[in-house]
Amino acid sequence: MSKIVVAGLVNIETTVSIKSFPIEYTPIDFPFFGIQSRASGVGFNIGKALITLGDEVVLLSMISKDSYGMVVKTELESCGICTSYITENLSSTPQTVALFDSSGKRKIYCDLKEIQDYLYDEEIFKKLIENTPIVCLCNINFSRKLLKIAKDKNKIIATDVQVLGDINDAYNSDYMKYANILFLSNENIKGTEEEFVKEIAKKYNNDIIVVGLGSEGALLYVKKDNCIKKFPAVKTREVVNTIGAGDSLFSCFIHYYAKNEDPYEAIKKAIVFASYKIGVASAAEGFLTEEELEKIYTDKKSAKRN
Repeated sequence: MSKIVVAGLVNIETTVSIKSFPIEYTPIDFPFFGIQSRASGVGFNIGKALITLGDEVVLLSMISKDSYGMVVKTELESCGICTSYITENLSSTPQTVALFDSSGKRKIYCDLKEIQDYLYDEEIFKKLIENTPIVCLCNINFSRKLLKIAKDKNKIIATDVQVLGDINDAYNSDYMKYANILFLSNENIKGTEEEFVKEIAKKYNNDIIVVGLGSEGALLYVKKDNCIKKFPAVKTREVVNTIGAGDSLFSCFIHYYAKNEDPYEAIKKAIVFASYKIGVASAAEGFLTEEELEKIYTDKKSAKRN
């Protein structure tokens, strides 16, 4: 078990199953059991995934005292995450709506309310990271000031800048600069992922970079080995919704890297973990325990050898 501090967004997520993109206009539709609302958000998803894998998680985030905030706190408590460091300083709890079709395509609308205008208490953060080697600082604005604090205390900083198309991206440059472990998606990359990663590594000198490749798997860069390698996707069950795939890939990688600092094993198991997760509609559901994951991973290896 590893103790991991996570700072990131928690929100109410509503997922809506649609027939296909683009959406044909009709005044009303009736997708029976196709609409779900529950707690989610990158911070929530990562925290819940790590807890499910067996880690101890300390989650820092911001919500409101409204009814949605109560739902978030109840769901955090039900999965074993302490709510003591979830501040209730917002006027409304952030919300997202995610439309998805049967092929796994999705469109997400994210309403952050005023969370980008607030900072997290730095003194509380300093105390919380004293006994943890890895800190996951998601690219939400309140974690920006925490990056330098974690770096000054020699913590391994992991972050996911999500969809990135420019290595000089103004919003994400701080996160790329401080990250030892950097994750991103290939959805907005122009040219090859390998060249894009080389540019990032040259500018920011990250130790590890992972690019999620969707149905093609993931690309891993390891500085100490001067290695850039693609790892293929695996299929564990039918895809329902790809929302949260990146969060699950990130979470599982961090879980295994915290255990043995082997990025190659970590990415292989993270791909299996993410493959299983996207068999459900919600971004905060479908996580395997470590025992369940190890069994699927071992079975896949055996089947490949045979």
